[in-house]
Amino acid sequence: MAKPLPGNRSQKEPVPVSPEGPSAADADPESEETERLAYQDWQHRGSPIGTPKEDWFRAEAELKPHTNEDPTTARPKASPPRNGVPAGSPGSESVTKKAEAPQEEAPEKNVLAEDASSNSQAANDKKVRYLKLALGILLLLNVVALGVFLWLHFRPKGLGEGFASGNGRIEAVDFDVAAKSPGRISEMFANDGDFVIAGQVVAKMDPAVLHAQLQQAEAQEAEARNAVATALAVVSQRESERAAALAVVTHREAEQVVAEKTAQRSLVLSTEHAASVQEYEDDVARQKETTAAVLSAKAQVVAAQATIIATRSQVLEAKSRVQAAIAAENRLRVDIADGELKAARDGRVQFRIAQPGEVVSAGGKVLSMIDLSDVTMTFFLPEAAAGRVAIGAEVHIVLDAAPQDVIPATVSFVANVAQFTPKTVETKSEREKLVFRIKARIDPALLQKHIAQVKSGLPGMAYVRLDPSVPWPEKLKTRIEQ
Repeated sequence: MAKPLPGNRSQKEPVPVSPEGPSAADADPESEETERLAYQDWQHRGSPIGTPKEDWFRAEAELKPHTNEDPTTARPKASPPRNGVPAGSPGSESVTKKAEAPQEEAPEKNVLAEDASSNSQAANDKKVRYLKLALGILLLLNVVALGVFLWLHFRPKGLGEGFASGNGRIEAVDFDVAAKSPGRISEMFANDGDFVIAGQVVAKMDPAVLHAQLQQAEAQEAEARNAVATALAVVSQRESERAAALAVVTHREAEQVVAEKTAQRSLVLSTEHAASVQEYEDDVARQKETTAAVLSAKAQVVAAQATIIATRSQVLEAKSRVQAAIAAENRLRVDIADGELKAARDGRVQFRIAQPGEVVSAGGKVLSMIDLSDVTMTFFLPEAAAGRVAIGAEVHIVLDAAPQDVIPATVSFVANVAQFTPKTVETKSEREKLVFRIKARIDPALLQKHIAQVKSGLPGMAYVRLDPSVPWPEKLKTRIEQ
């Protein structure tokens, strides 16, 4: 059995035992030293339950370098004197036995000292970590305090009571170049970003179909003119027939007069028995025949007159067809001219909507453009400031892209209603949230002077001077060539 080491060690604790058995540990002094070291390791590990053979092997490994010396070459070391008695003297053995008794407790005292030293080192390390954390937090607080101080010191100051500001974007009037009639795009003369002037041809439609329709209209005009000539000839013919009918009427009237006079003479002669009654009756019959002939001739005159009126209406109809053909020709010529799509005003091409070869319908968009001579900025102001803004009030615009330039403008529009519809029942805080839309227009002459630099969609700030008597701050004075 392994001998218990001195100290407060319970007999129930599993003491490290030599793998060779208890007898080897009792007989060999080195085994006793190994057992002592193994027990110390086992205590350091928290005294776990079980047979800690690994502690025994670790102790042997620690003692092995000291026991590997050659016993034949090792020189005996003189024992140091104990209590003033030299080694080998008659009283040295008793002194040695007395001195060995306290040395048995030395290993356990060393173990306790090592534990106390390790605990002290851990406490010191913990204090150092806490100190570093406190220093870091203190440094961070100093940096935050410095940042707040600098922000408060260098932050932008307000403009004062006589000014108001709002953010917005530069906006230009958008317009499109579109085809008037359906057709195919044959050519494009403008690309994205090109600046074009009013009346410049930017695209061309294929006019082949319109030219064919124009030729058809011209043929219809010629046909209508021929119809007019024919109708006029018919009118002349009908007028001649009417003249002949009038001559027949005159001839029949003359015959009627002769027949009436002959009948009157026959009546006188027959009364005087100078002529027979038969002759009188024949003369009366001829008189009636001439009267009927006159009436027939007059009817022919009326028919000829009606024919003339009809032929004259045909002339008018033919002339109308001529005018319609001419109008169709003019319309087609206008459509052909409109096939050359032109810019309605000066501006910059935003992007192509259609490409050459594509077919577009009537009103189909070909190009999207913006008018750079009509540029505004729309921004919003609260009710308190919007109520003091007048039409024509001076506005200075500062763009984010060019903060060094201050652009002058004037108020051209102030909304008469709030941008956001309030609830039925309003509180004061809700009314303060209402904003009004303001539009500031830049002078077209200034835009024309800097037309190459004008761009739409740029964000910026608009500053409105509410009180004309208050001068502009130095940073908001106009700094652009006018």
